[in-house]
Amino acid sequence: MVLPPAAALPRFPAGFLWGAATSAYQVEGAAAEDGRTASIWDTFCRTPGKVFQGHTGEVAVDHYHRFREDIRLMVDLGLTAYRFSVSWPRVQPTGHGPGVQKGLDFYRRLADELLAAGITPVATLYHWDLPQELESAGGWPERATAERFAEYAALVGEALGDRVGQWTTLNEPWCSAFLGYGSGVHAPGRTDPVAALRAAHHLNLGHGLTVTALRGVLPATARLSVSLNLHAVRPLTPSAADRDAVRRIDAVGNRVFLGPMLEGAYPGDLLADTAHLTDWSFVRADDEKEIHQPLDWLGVNYYTPTVVSATAEGAAPAREDGHGGGTASPWPGADRVGFHPAPGARTAMDWAVDPSGLHQLLTGLARCHPDLPLMVTENGAAYEDEPGADGTVDDPERAGYLHAHLAAVHRALTDGADVRGYFAWSLLDNFEWAYGYAKRFGLVHVDYPAQTRTPKASAHWYARVARTDELHPPAGA
Repeated sequence: MVLPPAAALPRFPAGFLWGAATSAYQVEGAAAEDGRTASIWDTFCRTPGKVFQGHTGEVAVDHYHRFREDIRLMVDLGLTAYRFSVSWPRVQPTGHGPGVQKGLDFYRRLADELLAAGITPVATLYHWDLPQELESAGGWPERATAERFAEYAALVGEALGDRVGQWTTLNEPWCSAFLGYGSGVHAPGRTDPVAALRAAHHLNLGHGLTVTALRGVLPATARLSVSLNLHAVRPLTPSAADRDAVRRIDAVGNRVFLGPMLEGAYPGDLLADTAHLTDWSFVRADDEKEIHQPLDWLGVNYYTPTVVSATAEGAAPAREDGHGGGTASPWPGADRVGFHPAPGARTAMDWAVDPSGLHQLLTGLARCHPDLPLMVTENGAAYEDEPGADGTVDDPERAGYLHAHLAAVHRALTDGADVRGYFAWSLLDNFEWAYGYAKRFGLVHVDYPAQTRTPKASAHWYARVARTDELHPPAGA
């Protein structure tokens, strides 16, 4: 009897980047060392009631001192890329003026060690840690912050451009603007819808100014991008009212950034939806042109879909943001939109597991912008996993989550999307913003008091995928 050949495993293209991601405030620690000053997250963490049990990132997982150990873990995981962020207050403590060499030297050493290990460094210039001095002067709602950001970016580009070839301007500016200045559940904790819209514009402007500044100091081979947490928005029912709710959330959740960055203009329906709040006079004549700079690729961050419906006039403001509570809305212009749990299994964040949303985003972007390469720059899940009696960490739910979402990426590739890489969130368990250390997203478990690292079962599975470019099923699947 001749057995049929085994079905071939889904295979990713040669050169596909297999990475993991972190951010400075979530992993570095060393919050008061070598000239670093307070960021808005240091201040937010010290504000009673803002962060779970008063946790802070002052020590985090001590990546500042343990980065060499962490790079050895990356090698063991077969990673070909590491996405990290540069701490603005570590390299330019006041948000203006010359750089601090001790801070810049840390990132030089990090990049050198990564390159020596055969791992591509991918630097993000802003992952939410605005120097507190700039927030005290008005923060992202003020135009000066965008200008300061471009100056800081040029400083870092000059220092690291001979080592780092992949650059991301902003990580998830939606969170910075609308959770930081709208709902107030993220730093700096303000609840002003007009400030949130102003912040969104100045983050856009800072992105454009920074792309221009980096092109002036980096080698011609440098690749520039931005990472957006785009919302895969779906209507609760097929009704016209629910479809219009999708339109509203797509406008203030996605197109507020995609419009000016990729098409050179804010969408007219967004301006109309928010006209009762602002006339957008903070957008100057050439701003949209300045924002619309050519990119080498676009980063897509995805965790769970967003399901919406129309609600009756006068209903409570929209609060669903995927990041926790708050009494103010992070959705200006969408006060009569209701949010609903998506069906399916849940993560420890109570987020629905639905990889079709990632496929939806990647293929939609590919249709609208077919010449723009894509990377999945964050994707992952929190689960309540702890070491067993033998010291190992078995996390089949996370492995299943990652496998399903990588299958969605592969389907998107098959359907014509030009996806160049995937970065799991996160390399390490770490400080999870307003949730403190209560939620674990890492491929690697961290015992926080002892700072010991233990790769989870999902890490060993991911290593096999990364080394073979083949989507092997997780154990037990």
